[in-house]
Amino acid sequence: MADKLSAVAIATRALGRTGAEVTVLGYGAMELRGEPRGPALEDVAAGRLLNAVLDEGITLIDTSIDYGRSEELIGRYLSSRRDEYFLASKCGCLPTTPGDATPPYPHDYSAANVRAGVEQSLRRLQTDHLDLVQVHMSPSPAQLESDGTVEEMVSLRDEGKVRFLGMSGIQPHLADQIAMGIFDVFQIPYSALQRGHEALISAAAQGGAGVLIRGGVARGTASEDKAWGVRPLSGGDVPAEATWNAAGLDGLLEDGMNRHEFILRFTLSLPGLSSTIVGTGNLDHLRSNVAMASRGPLPADVHAEAVRRLNAVS
Repeated sequence: MADKLSAVAIATRALGRTGAEVTVLGYGAMELRGEPRGPALEDVAAGRLLNAVLDEGITLIDTSIDYGRSEELIGRYLSSRRDEYFLASKCGCLPTTPGDATPPYPHDYSAANVRAGVEQSLRRLQTDHLDLVQVHMSPSPAQLESDGTVEEMVSLRDEGKVRFLGMSGIQPHLADQIAMGIFDVFQIPYSALQRGHEALISAAAQGGAGVLIRGGVARGTASEDKAWGVRPLSGGDVPAEATWNAAGLDGLLEDGMNRHEFILRFTLSLPGLSSTIVGTGNLDHLRSNVAMASRGPLPADVHAEAVRRLNAVS
């Protein structure tokens, strides 16, 4: 489906078979989680940032119970604008993250906890429905079956509390989760420097599912609030900057483009992508991301050359 331009020139794409359309740049609300696990952010500043997300034309917001105060802040500052955005959260998280826990947090995929989590999210977000609820942390299909996870998600959908079912997926279970044919949307990590899920992203999209990319910037760029990530390879993890340098990607930057923009627009060039979720707690960074995303995917020849160079060093 051809991209359509929003008022601020962020393209929109179909979210798979759901019938929903979302901007190709989504907002990831993890940076609103607060201290001690996230940056300090006053409530008023969070409110300004969240309203700017919508004012800049972004129509997808992704959050989670695991993101501290994120859901409460979204509910407080955006519930009056609920019809302006597609709202995604997670299930399987514990209602309260243990104070001494460090990521990855423990999860409980039982039917009772899935329901309790969704209903808590609805209260915190001050809404009567989630557009998308995603199973967090990619449990195996066997665990989903034994815990009754999907059946409870379907019940919540039938009750109108959620619209679509999703999976925040990674290997080793992602291929089997796609094969289940149950999930409307998959959220999958990917960037130019972490392309290991590329074939599975294509498989999910070809099966009719919407594809949300996470880490499309954080897993492959450096900025004030994002550290260079790692690119998994057999034999160990390679720093993203080392891969960038080995592929000579600086040689493909042109017209004032910086590394951050290149990585973001490389992700937007991915076939099958519905939206890439980028998080920040900084208003200037938000507006910069919007400006970069509004320029669309990389030129086809630049993207093809980047893929050739990355394949050569993989």
